[in-house]
Amino acid sequence: MSYVASIHIYPVKSLDGIAVSQATILASGALEGDRSFAICNEAGEFVNTKRNSGVHFLRLSFDIKKRIAGLKIQDTEQEIFFHVDRERPGIEFWLSNYFGFPVKLIENLLTGFPDDIAAPGPSIISTATIAEVASWFPRVCVNEMRHRLRANIEIGDVPAFWEDKLFPEADEIVRFQIGNAIFEGINPGQPPILSTENYAAKEAYSSFQKVLTANQNQIIPDLVKRGGLNHLNRLIINTIVPPQAAGKIVHIGDEVKIISVKNSLFNTIPDQL
Repeated sequence: MSYVASIHIYPVKSLDGIAVSQATILASGALEGDRSFAICNEAGEFVNTKRNSGVHFLRLSFDIKKRIAGLKIQDTEQEIFFHVDRERPGIEFWLSNYFGFPVKLIENLLTGFPDDIAAPGPSIISTATIAEVASWFPRVCVNEMRHRLRANIEIGDVPAFWEDKLFPEADEIVRFQIGNAIFEGINPGQPPILSTENYAAKEAYSSFQKVLTANQNQIIPDLVKRGGLNHLNRLIINTIVPPQAAGKIVHIGDEVKIISVKNSLFNTIPDQL
């Protein structure tokens, strides 16, 4: 039986995630607390791994209930803690010093700051896919690959690349259920590790795209193109969540099952779900 093996939320966009046992679905479809904060420069642009390699070397811990964030530089011992409400100026000062230019820590509790605004629901991958991809690279463990791929929900008891069943052909919608909530797979998302502007990714995985493409071609040769969207080099499934799911909770252990594949022109969602 396919099931939710783990859940991760990422309180600050582009920084470290935390493992949780359950997560509430917001009206926007996002998981509560996921990417609810973001670091921005004076121009209002996100400070992320695509624009600034320094993000890769920041470590974050986060106590959701107490709203306390801990920041440190990778491979150093000193960790500085801030209350994200009462000490917001202190966080911004620390981050500005680290990056070398002024930044703000902004917050959106309603929608967060999703990577794909057209598909703001939780991102999904199977644990087997993470393990398989990690095995293609020397000295890369599963946890490190998990950190770099940054998906919200991991599916267990399925083979690698099982999540490809969750995104559709052109003009189709794949509807699936996790626990008592309905989701729709939209498209495969590109993980931050694959950004050509990501200095850290270039250093650690200079041949990532080439290796990934070669292995995917061997393992899943029929997945060259689906609906005109090139799937190779894309691993994570982006989702949208119907309004009826707002307030429902996803738990570790919840069963995951595909309900239907329908033409998007005849898209209907049962009210009782």
